[in-house]
Amino acid sequence: MTLQTPLSDSPGGHAPPSVESITRLVHGFYGDVRQDPMLGPVFEKVLHGQWDTHLQRLVDFWSTVALGTRSFKGDVFGKHMALEGVTPAHFAAWVGLWQQHTSRLFAPEVARDLQVAAHGIARNLFRGYFGSDPAFAPQRNEHTGHGGH
Repeated sequence: MTLQTPLSDSPGGHAPPSVESITRLVHGFYGDVRQDPMLGPVFEKVLHGQWDTHLQRLVDFWSTVALGTRSFKGDVFGKHMALEGVTPAHFAAWVGLWQQHTSRLFAPEVARDLQVAAHGIARNLFRGYFGSDPAFAPQRNEHTGHGGH
């Protein structure tokens, strides 16, 4: 999923998103994911010894989403559907941590746009696993286009 235009910042003392700030977001967020007693084992099972490579791919992915860099190429849906043992609680924990990190690092409008993008991605993956919409993601607003695709 990519946004039509790069995310922009508003006046609020925060710098606009950049590759550097996306890198800080991804590394800080996944540092917490790795320490999370529920999320950590799922990621560790798949990424054992490959975290550095995966983090760079995640920076590329979120730079593509947030900045329009088009530096990411890959099959997000297919890769995630191969994971075993994923539950709705994993999605809720992931979304909650993402919200904390984005809110801490970015101006409210940028954080909200990153959260909407993450909710859309998580909602699509959740549908793939469970065949329904998750409780954590609001329904799409057809007028604004926010909430996924």
